[in-house]
Formats: sequence, structure tokens, C-alpha cells
Amino acid sequence: MAFLNIVTSENEILRKRSREVIMIDERTLRLIDDMKDTLSKSGGVGLAAVQVGVLKRIFLIDMGKNLIVFINPVILETDGEREVLEGCLSCPGQWGYTKRPIKVKAEATNIQGERFVIEGEELLAQAIIHEYNHLEGKLFTDDAIHMLTEKELEEHL
Repeated sequence: MAFLNIVTSENEILRKRSREVIMIDERTLRLIDDMKDTLSKSGGVGLAAVQVGVLKRIFLIDMGKNLIVFINPVILETDGEREVLEGCLSCPGQWGYTKRPIKVKAEATNIQGERFVIEGEELLAQAIIHEYNHLEGKLFTDDAIHMLTEKELEEHL
């Protein structure tokens, strides 16, 4: 296991659509283990493979209870909308308000190669959409209604 470098928003790889994972092999599992270490050390909620320079349709979400690995995820449904404050490991120091679904239903493959369906609300829904967007080459700044100024950032954080 290793700590991987997180790619920042200046890197064009973040604007590319990630490719499907064809086979969950040792290389894929090693990448996921390294991503787990990286996410744990970063203090973030989620991490997509593209954020560590790998164009694979993989992301992780860790909200403190259990880590969820999403391989080849698909968004099945969204419901509602709320305005949320959001940041990103690939956009250090930047925070902004986005509109995100209140509920999200997604399907993905786990590390055992089994498909699963997950329904998330509020922060989990936000994290799923945020990370899924990375796989599509989008950053949260693309969806931001308002990016915080330095003064607003000091007041919020």
C-alpha cells in the first residue's frame, strides 16, 4: 500500500472521461488499496481513480462508518435538490455552493466482482454525485452556483 499523489485541477486528466474496468485483477485491487490509504490520509470523504492519475471508473467513499468501493458505477435515479457547500481534494483551498440531489440511487461493482445497488441521502448522495462526476471529467467548480471568496472562506471554515 502507498500514498498516491492527488492530481490538482490544473491537470487536464481531470477533464477526461474515465474508462470502464474490464477485469478486477491484482493491479486493480492494488490501486484500490493505495486509494484507500490516500483517502484516509487526505481527510476527504471520497476519491476517484482519476484524482490519482488513473483513468479508470473507480471511486471510494468513506464517511467514517465503512468504506464503499464503486467500480463501473451507474446513477440510476436522483430525487430532490439542495444547496450544499462543497470542496474537493483536487481543488485545494477552493469551496463553493452547488446544487446536489437529496437522494441518489446508484449501481456499481464491488471488489468481489458483484453488482450492488446503494441508495444514499444528503451527504452520501452528494459524495456519490461528486465522485461520479469525476469519472465523467467534471469538477465541482463546474456546477458551483457561488465560489467562496477568501473572506467568505475565513468566515465559513
